[in-house]
Amino acid sequence: MSLHSVFIIDDDAAVRDSLLTLLRGEGIRARGFASGDDFFSALPEDPMACVITDMRMPGMDGAEVVRRVGEKRGAAWPVIVITGHADVPMVVQMMRSGVVDFIEKPFDPPRLIETVRGCLARLTDLNQQQGARAAVELRLARLTPRERQVFDALIHGDSNKAIALALDISPRTVEVFRAKVMTKMEADSLSALVRMGMTLG
Repeated sequence: MSLHSVFIIDDDAAVRDSLLTLLRGEGIRARGFASGDDFFSALPEDPMACVITDMRMPGMDGAEVVRRVGEKRGAAWPVIVITGHADVPMVVQMMRSGVVDFIEKPFDPPRLIETVRGCLARLTDLNQQQGARAAVELRLARLTPRERQVFDALIHGDSNKAIALALDISPRTVEVFRAKVMTKMEADSLSALVRMGMTLG
């Protein structure tokens, strides 16, 4: 069973049911909604999920679903649009709005599964990245203000001499602070420390 859920929004019950059957048959957790209004009125709490929405529906259309999902969940909820009425301007506009893929009806089941699995894999990667970032931030909170200055300078690529000059301390003191930073950040090398800095962005 997949770690993350897929939510299907389509007013056509037959299409919705076939998608649910297809995804569940592949071990993917899936749940269907008959409209955008139904979906947002019972908005799931999942921190990460994939959304598949039809484009043309009564009431809230697919474009509005995409906009609102992006507003509420961002990259943590990638959206795939399925439609029987695609045109170039629509595709370009929707892709710029953050849609992961555009699939025309009648959809090809293997392609749809491949696209969904790609979304779910990216969510797993994002989940791991967020976990790594949280771990680094936790370690960063252990640093004193001076140690944080040394950390920032080290990941910026400054030498001990440059750090000493910038902070008006001796190179020997920089070495002491550097050792403390490495210990508190649980970094076994300077490259590991730099990777932590990259994780923080």
